[in-house]
Amino acid sequence: MTQEFFRNKKQLFDHWAPSYDWLFPSVFYQAIHKRLLEYVNLPPQANVLDLGCGTGRLLNRLADRFPDLRGTGLDLSSQMLRVARRSNRHHPRLIYIEGKAESLPFADGQFDAVFNTISFLHYPEPKQVFAEVARVLKEGGSFYLADTSIPNQAELQFKQIIGGIRLYSQNNRELLGSSCELKCVAHHYLLGPVLLTIFTKSV
Repeated sequence: MTQEFFRNKKQLFDHWAPSYDWLFPSVFYQAIHKRLLEYVNLPPQANVLDLGCGTGRLLNRLADRFPDLRGTGLDLSSQMLRVARRSNRHHPRLIYIEGKAESLPFADGQFDAVFNTISFLHYPEPKQVFAEVARVLKEGGSFYLADTSIPNQAELQFKQIIGGIRLYSQNNRELLGSSCELKCVAHHYLLGPVLLTIFTKSV
């Protein structure tokens, strides 16, 4: 995928960043995060990663729920990260860094859980993202993927639609997981077509 693709995505989210938490997505994400938290199970003193963390709202909510949690947020947009750092209520437990989901700047087996919320649809290399998630997860760790889904019968696996957005069915997600030894353990609809799929890394 060309550098131009990533540059355009970065510019789009950099532009949104100053007003992002006042726009409709903020209300939408709040509802999704509330439902998502009902399904999160973490070990004591968990170390977690939020891919496509945006302005950091999910990590702040996770840190509220789990007082001994440590978290890292990663995003392509420097301006989103600036907002996240400014609103970080749990420093130094939470940190935010700039980077790509396709080439994570972390060690193997570093995290107990990885989260990705309404961000996966933007990734041009989904198999590579899954491989990187599997790499940085500890054995027995969990991957929480929440994004807009499509019916299995739609058969739009990896199909690119308007604006470079890609949508995946339950079957698509399970295939992506199995390709890198991430086992799908559950699907839960959170809000409308937004589907949470939970994976675990084989021990």
